[in-house]
Amino acid sequence: MTLTPAELTSAVSGGIGTSPQRPDGNLKVRGEFAYASDLWHEDMIWGATLRSPHPYARIVSVDLTEALKVPGVYAVLTHSDVPGRNLYGLEHKDQPVLAVDVVRYQGEPIALVGADHPETALRAMKKIAVVYDVLEPVVDMETAVDDTPLHPGGNLVRHVPIRRGAQDLTADVVVTGRYEVGMQDQAFLGPESGLAVPAEDGSIDLYIATQWLHVDRDQVASALGLPLDKVRLTLSGVGGAFGGREDLSMQVHACLLALHTGKPVKMVYNREESFYGHVHRHPAVLYYEHGADHTGKLVYVRAKIYLDGGAYASSTPAVVANAATLGVGPYEVDNVTVDCYGVYTNNPPCGAMRGFGAVQAGFAYESQMDKLAEALGMSPVDVRVRNAMTEGSVMPTGQVVDSAAPVAQLLKLVQDKPLPAGTSSDIRELPGGVSNTTHGEGVVRGVGYAVGIKNICFSEGYDDYSTARVRVSMVNGELAAAVHTAACEVGQGLVTIMQQIVRTELGIERVTVLPMDTTIGNGGSTSASRQTYVTGGAVKAACAAVRSRLDGRTDIGSEVIDETVEWRHRATEALDPVTGQGNAHVQYGFAAHRAVVDVDVDLGLVKVVALDCAQDVGRALNPQAVVGQIQGGSAQGLGLAVMEEIQTSGGKVRNPSFTDYLIPTVLDMPPMSIDVLELADPHAPYGIRGVGEPPTISSTPAIVAAIRAATGLALTRVPVRPEHLTGT
Repeated sequence: MTLTPAELTSAVSGGIGTSPQRPDGNLKVRGEFAYASDLWHEDMIWGATLRSPHPYARIVSVDLTEALKVPGVYAVLTHSDVPGRNLYGLEHKDQPVLAVDVVRYQGEPIALVGADHPETALRAMKKIAVVYDVLEPVVDMETAVDDTPLHPGGNLVRHVPIRRGAQDLTADVVVTGRYEVGMQDQAFLGPESGLAVPAEDGSIDLYIATQWLHVDRDQVASALGLPLDKVRLTLSGVGGAFGGREDLSMQVHACLLALHTGKPVKMVYNREESFYGHVHRHPAVLYYEHGADHTGKLVYVRAKIYLDGGAYASSTPAVVANAATLGVGPYEVDNVTVDCYGVYTNNPPCGAMRGFGAVQAGFAYESQMDKLAEALGMSPVDVRVRNAMTEGSVMPTGQVVDSAAPVAQLLKLVQDKPLPAGTSSDIRELPGGVSNTTHGEGVVRGVGYAVGIKNICFSEGYDDYSTARVRVSMVNGELAAAVHTAACEVGQGLVTIMQQIVRTELGIERVTVLPMDTTIGNGGSTSASRQTYVTGGAVKAACAAVRSRLDGRTDIGSEVIDETVEWRHRATEALDPVTGQGNAHVQYGFAAHRAVVDVDVDLGLVKVVALDCAQDVGRALNPQAVVGQIQGGSAQGLGLAVMEEIQTSGGKVRNPSFTDYLIPTVLDMPPMSIDVLELADPHAPYGIRGVGEPPTISSTPAIVAAIRAATGLALTRVPVRPEHLTGT
């Protein structure tokens, strides 16, 4: 007899649809969870990195003499000590492990020090003498293509055109705008850290906080000149990621020092170095033109989008594709002209961050929809509902949306929520808070709406898959299961979801998740809201293979039933390079926000009073985790709206610290009323839809729309600063 999942789970708790306690939850709350920065080895030494102080310069000479004289120093390495290929990168291998003859951004690694104590390593690092020929940096994304070429192929990383319908139409009502999005940091609390341990046979083990173990391994092996089986990676405790750990940071550096010295090497960045050591969200300049008829129906949308990729490509090509293909938003438009450009500059490298290109476009197209509503004399919600995408709508790429697209429903849900009470007399609830800047005088309230669209999983024909192994055996007289994947748990709750899936599919309550490492096949990146979909699909499929062998048995004696499955979602295809047409995406996610803000118009201070959200998640496998993801994504959107920006001048970072780079605290986040829709996607495991990114897209423009409503100002740039509101 073979039991169905419904029959199997009748006797167990903690399956899908419930919110079991996270296995890492208590440890994290008590401060006992072991993060990568807590790694330790009895005989380890410490690594440090010398970084360029200049955004753009030629390296004339590097003198290591004095650094090597410092007592306790084991090694000082430069590019000449890289035994393999001194280039790496996610999509283009254009970034040196250690700079050779030129540095292209402030903070580029030049040399490494290994020493018996972190302070010793820092002292030695400061004694490395580098002579630079400082060059004029390229910093303007709009003119970069025609500026000094920073790479052999020029400064254009990628151009994605989208052409659909007529290209030369006019309309009854036309609105245009130029918008800017600042450079946002992922601001994860756990800094880059890891431990490299050399083996006697010349191989290396790296314990690392990352988002993608196998791609890290491949790049590390290439730089070390080692075969893949000589480089083993194991995931260590990750203190947040949000895209900032998808690229290499200190992975190769720690391994180089370990192999050179024969000792385990630990590297931990301080907060300032972390700002230089990982990619950020692409700053953007966006030009839009929307044309509509008198009823508010969109006739055409035209856009030109510039994304600043900084010194190296990272994931810029994919970010460009997202900004282009999603650049019109969740609206039906028959006639579309979009050109999106990603460029090299001497600004800090930019790559993946939650929302991945859709955030920048979302701020612009939602600002345009508000401007269109005003021009038409319509409400912001009505003009959006008038043009809202539905299931069966056609994207600007020609792709048919073949699962739920409840855009109008989401907007109406947030619109119908009760509004918060009027402006408070409690200073803690007013702009400026306990700084006592106001008691309500000069404070005005505004309400704003926004909705967004995000692709889920990897796109454009990428072979997107995950591998899962499920093993069942008898332990103390009862069935127990173990799950092994290389999919990275970065705090999002994947470990819990995998346990829930196994309990549901096998009816086994005792489920252990084994350490994530490269001894099993690729799990793909923890990005693109893909892990529950793809790794969840792999675990589900592996469970089905195990279940077919269990055949309903509850006692298997000494037998171990073990199945490994490589699972893929449905295929996508590359965009046509001329028209941008093609079925590029797997799935789309939608979220809507209503923001209520109080603004002190005299001081330019903003208090977000409410930030309500409605989102379709397909099916909530873990309802509590879903709400947590919506809250977290909304918090990052709030940060981009009113406070978060890496400020640069001439390519130099002005605020590489949490003193000057501000992120929302618990006091900045308002109450959130959240509606979770479960409109199953028939193409996805359990009908799920990726959750983590959509709320980041619509939260920012909703907040800015509310500030506009309060002040009457145009506000075409985020984050909104006090001087934007006061004119000072």
